[in-house]
Amino acid sequence: MRVRNLVVVLLFVTVIAPIVLYTDRLATFKTSSSKDEFIEDVTSVTFNGHNHHLNLLPQELSNSLKEPIGIVFSDSSAKSPPNSAAAAQQLPTHIGLSTQVESRDHKSTRVLSTTIDEEDLDQHQSQRENPIREVTDGLLQGNNHKSDTVTETERKEIGEDAIDVGDKADQLSDNSSQNMKIKREQQLSQTSSKVGRKEPVKTDTRKQNDHTAIPDARVRQLKDQLIRARVYLSLSATRSNPHFTREIRGRMKEVQRALGDASKDSELPRNAYEKLKAMEQTLVKGKQIQDDCAAMVKKLRAMLLSAEDQLRVHRKQNVFLSQLTAKTLPKGLHCLPLRLTTEYYTLNSSQQDFPNQENLEDPQLYHYALFSDNVLAAAVVVNSTVTHAKHPSKHVFHIVTDRLNYAAMRMWFLVNPPGKSTIQVQNIEEFTWLNASYSPVLKQLGSQSMIDYYFRAHRANSDSNLKYRNPKYLSILNHLRFYLPEIFPKLNKVLFLDDDVVVQKELTALWSLDLKGNVNGAVETCGENFHRFDRYLNFSNPLISRNFDPHACGWAYGMNIFDLEEWKRQNITGVYHSWQKLNHDRQLWKLGTLPPGLITFWKRTYPLDRSWHVLGLGYNPSVNQKEIERAAVVHFNGNLKPWLEISIPKYRNYWTRYIDYDHTYLRECNINP
Repeated sequence: MRVRNLVVVLLFVTVIAPIVLYTDRLATFKTSSSKDEFIEDVTSVTFNGHNHHLNLLPQELSNSLKEPIGIVFSDSSAKSPPNSAAAAQQLPTHIGLSTQVESRDHKSTRVLSTTIDEEDLDQHQSQRENPIREVTDGLLQGNNHKSDTVTETERKEIGEDAIDVGDKADQLSDNSSQNMKIKREQQLSQTSSKVGRKEPVKTDTRKQNDHTAIPDARVRQLKDQLIRARVYLSLSATRSNPHFTREIRGRMKEVQRALGDASKDSELPRNAYEKLKAMEQTLVKGKQIQDDCAAMVKKLRAMLLSAEDQLRVHRKQNVFLSQLTAKTLPKGLHCLPLRLTTEYYTLNSSQQDFPNQENLEDPQLYHYALFSDNVLAAAVVVNSTVTHAKHPSKHVFHIVTDRLNYAAMRMWFLVNPPGKSTIQVQNIEEFTWLNASYSPVLKQLGSQSMIDYYFRAHRANSDSNLKYRNPKYLSILNHLRFYLPEIFPKLNKVLFLDDDVVVQKELTALWSLDLKGNVNGAVETCGENFHRFDRYLNFSNPLISRNFDPHACGWAYGMNIFDLEEWKRQNITGVYHSWQKLNHDRQLWKLGTLPPGLITFWKRTYPLDRSWHVLGLGYNPSVNQKEIERAAVVHFNGNLKPWLEISIPKYRNYWTRYIDYDHTYLRECNINP
């Protein structure tokens, strides 16, 4: 019996005891592992949010973990701790990954709840170009939609990095242990002061740049408010509320007084911003009163259509008045030729002649052709040319004018001779060879169809474009440029100048240019599309489309060097006449001299360097200043002539510097700079 008991004990010790011990250890290990996995899963779900789960394999998880990125935070968000990145670095890697994924998924939600700086919002609203359309679009989206929407500009101001870290901080603060919270807050307090000191400077700099870029931002916003206020006043819901009506009318008067004639924010009074905020509060009340968005949209569209109609009418009136002003002779320029004509006929016949008349046909000299009925403009052309001439005695000016201004033109240059230069003034009536039987254009200008075209605009065959109803097209002076060999039969080369140009440099080098067999030397104007052939000629007509290239470069009249020997050899005048006969019904081109010039000198024009002739001073306020200073000749082509009050002020000095406003005739006619 004793032996059996001993055997059982040994058996228990050697066999059963190890089995029991091993089984107990295995159960304990499994229990703790399950518990850890459960805790880890719960932690992952908690930090991922309510609607997102992180399902990554261990290998994928280890591969996706990256080193935390340093972030500079913005002060725009009131909820986001500035430096949650420092705390995020202290967390386990799987927690950092889950918060990173959550922050990307919830970024847009966090943006919507972020507070926007009031001045930035005002700056954004002031940049709207069409306030009526903006209000209409806002109403179509609902009354409360605007307050729930954040623009891209505001998203940038908040900063995506700050939003990401704010999401991490919120999630960590809700789910991590109390000890981790205390540790993170200590780290945040140490780093927030460093980041917070720099960011406001950047924000202020950005705001300052925005205000610099848009100097009239607040002016636009005030005008926008006035438009919105008028819309509210026109609606029935507002009219039924007398208290609100009185309030909004009062605000409108305040804004109008603050706005005044200001075109920039710097011209507004100091209290303009207070008026703006007060009006905005009133408009918010009006928005709350209105419950019918469709009615407001309908009213805004009606206002928009009415404004567009008024704009078209005003533009048409503006074109008419500008054309009328450009073609109307100012009182002073009407007085001047009358005074000069009176003085001219008081002179003896011997006093009416110019000196140095033997130079008029000398081909070795520098000859200029100028066709004008404007005494003062012709005087500027001659004075500016002589001023920059190295040898004035070698320059000869041939001026042709009409019968009305012939005596005045001669008297002016008799009283104001151009130094040692030679001057000649001719009357177009003296050109007996220039008649309707010889010149097709002269025959057309006197025809009944041309008279109807100009003076009976209400007829169907009249052109509504006032540009083509210019009185200068009725003057043969404008077409004399096609008869240079007939006017100067003994000359080889002539430099043609318009009366609205100013010479700024010596021009004698033009006579020595080799035109390479061409007749006309001119500056091309094809830098822009509308200065090509299709801008001036009717390419729907087969006669034009077969013979010319619609994309060919145009060129400028105003300063042209003409080789009269080549002109005669190539019979340029005959070419001009043949095309004028074909255009008797104005189907090839409208009236003017440039279209027939492009046709007549097609493939016969030598391009000059652009520095010889700069155009646009009579219509373009944006001509490059360096090009003007470098140019040999500047041209006031367009309606804004320098002798008119509507001229461009910054260009006027280029013309007035060659006029002596202390001259007796100018003072008597009240002609001032």
